[in-house]
Amino acid sequence: MFSLLNLNPALSKGARPCALTIGNFDGVHCGHQAMLTRLKAAAAERGLPTAVMTFEPHPREVFTPELAPARLTSLREKIELFRQHGIDRVVLVRFSRRFSSLNPQEFIERILIAGIQARWILIGDDFKFGAKRAGDLALLRQAGTAQGFEVESLSSVLVDDERVSSTAVREALAQGDMDKATRFLGRPYSISGRVVHGDKLGKELGFPTANIQMKHNKPPLAGIFAVELSGLDGCRLPGVASLGVRPTVKTNGAATLEVHVFDFHERIYGAHVRVDFLHKLRDEEKYPDLPTLIAQIERDVADAKNYFNHRGAETRR
Repeated sequence: MFSLLNLNPALSKGARPCALTIGNFDGVHCGHQAMLTRLKAAAAERGLPTAVMTFEPHPREVFTPELAPARLTSLREKIELFRQHGIDRVVLVRFSRRFSSLNPQEFIERILIAGIQARWILIGDDFKFGAKRAGDLALLRQAGTAQGFEVESLSSVLVDDERVSSTAVREALAQGDMDKATRFLGRPYSISGRVVHGDKLGKELGFPTANIQMKHNKPPLAGIFAVELSGLDGCRLPGVASLGVRPTVKTNGAATLEVHVFDFHERIYGAHVRVDFLHKLRDEEKYPDLPTLIAQIERDVADAKNYFNHRGAETRR
């Protein structure tokens, strides 16, 4: 049974021995998925439940917020991906300066052994832990020999001879290379959120949109995209999305995600949906007036429909 544990409850007497992996897992990309697959296999061999330890917020958001990377997944999206990949338990660490001050030995004894009761631990080849990132694979293996837990390291995953990483996915998205992002993620990049009320401008312009609430105002991509929207009665609905600050109608606006679904007229306020980004049509631009903007939206809709028609023809071959 899938369960989510905050760190303090995980340190209670109710914690059960488990097979554990640790990391930020932003994006849950192909490299992360390889770790989850190995974790499940090792756990099954030992009769243990699987557990993933992850952190919120991202450590760099605590120490250098101005330099923190754009998030690929919200916490809710990440946890849902763990569930989809068959993980039994997620241990959520509320990352803070106090937590980061634990030295490696304290981290091992208080968190991994006494708290989580890890019996088998899987880490990536670049994993560091404890204050000043002083802990490494050698130290963890030494502790495992003394304390009675196993440690395994997994090498990086390569796709098209390139190391898969969250940074590489962010770079692909920023460049509008949706095909590469899809290959590295093992699925299309997506943003999930609740449909909220907007300023109704899309409807006034003749292209009503679903406004998707985003958890972070620093998305890893921007522009106009052909997308699919899912979460409504199991359907995948094609459309065109704008993700950006809408410079034609806003000054210093926050990043906004709006989706115009083709031939769709239902009211879906409050629904939690997912937007899959399939193909980038163009960058966001500022237009001199609304008629020029409307003409461009008409071209975007036509281009997105052409993309889906071509995609459908390729699928049928």
